[in-house]
Amino acid sequence: MTPLRVLIVDDEEPARRLLREYLDGVPGAVIAGECANGFDAVKAAADKEVDLLLLDVQMPKLDGFEVLELLDREIPVVFVTAYDEYSIRAFDVHAVDYLLKPVTRERLLEAIERARQRIASVRSGRAEALPETRAAREIRRRAQPLDRLLIRDGARVHVVPVTTILYVEAQDDYVNVVTKKARHLKQQTLNDLEAQLDPRRFVRIHRSYIVHLDALERIEPLTKDSRVAVLHDGTQLPVSRSGYEKLRVLL
Repeated sequence: MTPLRVLIVDDEEPARRLLREYLDGVPGAVIAGECANGFDAVKAAADKEVDLLLLDVQMPKLDGFEVLELLDREIPVVFVTAYDEYSIRAFDVHAVDYLLKPVTRERLLEAIERARQRIASVRSGRAEALPETRAAREIRRRAQPLDRLLIRDGARVHVVPVTTILYVEAQDDYVNVVTKKARHLKQQTLNDLEAQLDPRRFVRIHRSYIVHLDALERIEPLTKDSRVAVLHDGTQLPVSRSGYEKLRVLL
């Protein structure tokens, strides 16, 4: 049997100990490591050979979903948590399974078997991208707006509070996040980021720009039919006709 290298990620030691005990009885399962917070999990996943994550949701520093966002490769994940409200979001990110604490040995074995099947499908080339479900889209629509962005820069991770953002600029499949002190390039589309930001505070003023209303000084005419947004630091951003209408409603 091909070894299954499992990384256990949970901030509670008793929970990690229970998973260790259960995995001892799983043929072929090898514990690749244990982590008590999200930052350590991201580093361990990069440094070790890991086939499967047993991942808690609520943890210090980074939560489970933020861990997945920062991984440099896709690793099958089984969420192990005490909270049932994240289940649809978990399958939105294509989790193999979602286990509620207290976890039973039988339920973990079932999740491990599902993981083996998923891994075998990927290795054989039979795995297909999973479409986003209607329920998942609804959860995404109703989700709380982001209060921070996680931006990976090599081995470093920048945590950027959204309150510090002046504007965001589209650059193909990346966004350039501009704050008062720095610029950060993040691999994400502007459309995707727009859906995650608070529409009462961030406005898509142009197909290539989102502006933070707190950073906006004024709107000036540029030509007869065009306008620019002038920020407090003097930066000028183009404003489309539809972007101007959005600003008029909010301002």
